[in-house]
Amino acid sequence: MSTIQLTDDDVGKTVVTRTGDEVGIVSGYRYGTAHVDPDPGLKTTLMTKLGWEDTDEDDGYPLQADAVETITEDEIHLSSGL
Repeated sequence: MSTIQLTDDDVGKTVVTRTGDEVGIVSGYRYGTAHVDPDPGLKTTLMTKLGWEDTDEDDGYPLQADAVETITEDEIHLSSGL
C-alpha cells in the first residue's frame, strides 16, 4: 500500500467524497499539511468525521493524508469511510 503525499502542488484542487460530493478546495499547504476551505453547505456529520467540527480555521481546515484515498490532476478523493 502506497502512502499518500499531499504537497504544495495540491493547492487549488477540489476535495471530494467517494460519491463525488464536493467538500471544498485546498487553499494552502503549510508545515506538511494541506488546508481546505470547506464548501459552505458541507454537512456537520462529514465535518465531524474530518475532525473539523470544533475548529475555527481562518486559513482552512487541515486535511490529514490518512483521510485521502487518491489524488488526481484536479481532485483529491477522500477515503471510503468518509
